[in-house]
Amino acid sequence: MSDGRVILETNRLLLRELVPQDSDALEKVLGDPVAMQYYPAAFDRSTVEGWIARNINRYQRDGHSFWAMLLKSSGELIGDCGCALQEVEGRNEIEVGYHVRRELWNNGYATEAARACMEYAFNRLEAERVISMIRPENLQSRRVAEKNEMSCEKIIFWHGYDHCIYAKQKTEL
Repeated sequence: MSDGRVILETNRLLLRELVPQDSDALEKVLGDPVAMQYYPAAFDRSTVEGWIARNINRYQRDGHSFWAMLLKSSGELIGDCGCALQEVEGRNEIEVGYHVRRELWNNGYATEAARACMEYAFNRLEAERVISMIRPENLQSRRVAEKNEMSCEKIIFWHGYDHCIYAKQKTEL
């Protein structure tokens, strides 16, 4: 399971800090062109390693970011999910984001992990609201947000693409 510190546990998942040794498993997720079709490009090995390094730096700077998503039953890394600080329209927001290995889609893992991260943001980080920045055409990711009772406040042009700002207030949880 590697040596990253466990942050959250759900019925089926563990979320723990990413470590450099996660590169092989995470590349199966972030390097998949279908899974990453709503990003500018799928990640190559050095981009995956940079992603892990940036998240490790954010743990030190912010206390949180994206974490490795592991199946409790096997310890297998199947994706990542977490709470990352993002600047959106001049405001610092806590974004809940998620990536799951494609052959495991439609099993509810992203929804389960994202819900745990939302609760973490509200209860541990004392956030008043959380967001998820989702491209309008990314129907699967939108469905995850909507299952977690987030709603699209508006669509903005962000990082070169239109994105729905899905949001949930703390009082709504």
